[in-house]
Amino acid sequence: MFRVLPLDTPTLGDRSYLVHDGTAAFVVDPQRDIDRVLDLAAAEGVAITHVFETHLHNDYVTGGLALARATGAAYHLNADDPVSFDRVPLRDGDIVAVGDTLRVRAIATPGHTFTHLAYAAEAAGEQVAVFSGGTLLYGSVGRPDLLGPEHTHDLAHHQYHSAHRLAGELPDTAGVYPTHGFGSFCAATESEAASSTIGAEKRANPVLSKTERDFVDDLLAGLDAWPAYYAHMAPANSAGPAAPDLSPPDRADAAQIRERLAGGEWVVDLRHRVAFAAGHVAGTLNFGLDGSFATYLGWLVPWNTRLTLLAETPEQVAEAQRELVRIGIDRPAAHATGDPAGWAGGDDLESFPRATFADLAQVRHHRPVVVLDTRRDLERAAARLEGAVHIPLHELPRRLPDVPEGEVWVHCAAGYRASIAASLLAAGGRRVVAVDDEFTNARAAGLPVLGS
Repeated sequence: MFRVLPLDTPTLGDRSYLVHDGTAAFVVDPQRDIDRVLDLAAAEGVAITHVFETHLHNDYVTGGLALARATGAAYHLNADDPVSFDRVPLRDGDIVAVGDTLRVRAIATPGHTFTHLAYAAEAAGEQVAVFSGGTLLYGSVGRPDLLGPEHTHDLAHHQYHSAHRLAGELPDTAGVYPTHGFGSFCAATESEAASSTIGAEKRANPVLSKTERDFVDDLLAGLDAWPAYYAHMAPANSAGPAAPDLSPPDRADAAQIRERLAGGEWVVDLRHRVAFAAGHVAGTLNFGLDGSFATYLGWLVPWNTRLTLLAETPEQVAEAQRELVRIGIDRPAAHATGDPAGWAGGDDLESFPRATFADLAQVRHHRPVVVLDTRRDLERAAARLEGAVHIPLHELPRRLPDVPEGEVWVHCAAGYRASIAASLLAAGGRRVVAVDDEFTNARAAGLPVLGS
């Protein structure tokens, strides 16, 4: 018996894995909220005996050490990883027995990091899978630039050779189980694939079909910005993060919310952008739970800034807390639930209009407006509105003075980032309209679009 059970974290674009033979189990790259893994193991009736990390993660805080401590499992990392806690170190070629039928072989696969390991799994004598972490992804590879520009070129070449090593040492039938590649900024590109094998990757993955030079050139040309909070993840993982505290934070009433706003703290409204635009407490910022909430909040908020969370229900606050601990934001300062009228405590609510690209095309016929494009550089390079001001969302908090005077119509690719940007601008006293529409509709609406 051999079962691989993925645990998806779609808001971060990652997967962890619980693998078992019906009795003994191992876990690969667990997220911080380990209760999900423990519940799954209990439902399967298996004991977790080993935890493996493919690398010191840059995009989330691991739950590996906490899971090992909770279960008594052996915790495996590369022997060369600079950590400050006890673990069972592994090197290239080391084999670990899990239960009676499973064997796990460590394969050195530098590229995403210098000390990256992939893990080839053997069941009943057959090589059945490889847990490839940030090496071989579905149709892509993990990005090689997260350790700094001085290492990017070398790591890109390492990534090429590591992918070819996996393809050369494993049978075409072996399943490929990456950690990244499901929307994570750790992936060089995204794929729609939900599963794959070594054979399928040989046919479809550019790293296995291009020459080394072409692959490296294309890989480096396709790299764009990554979230600012990444800088804090590897140090946190090297230090050995404990299990998170997911108990509710303190409650804040209307007066306390006003005080926190006046003190420069971030008060974050978790509601959908439609509800936020219709009415919100002045100065609050909209990071809706319906999108990549933790990624963008972690990217924009100054690190260690005190956060107050506003939501309609306690369950939404709990969901936000779970998302935040995964990126190392452990305890919000406070929270409030209910509705914006209650949070405002009798003060008037603020609002701003929402619009489509067709609305923008119409308004530009009879009055001038500022059009602000908040997409990333590569998105804009592919296609852009003529005359639009471009400030990527992750640069906007420090570049608010760069937005020209006048009414600002702010857009992104689909509306989520535009609402974040609109809330930042509105909190700064600007008159804004959030374009809540797909950018692919801009050309059909009659707007001048440059590029493909």
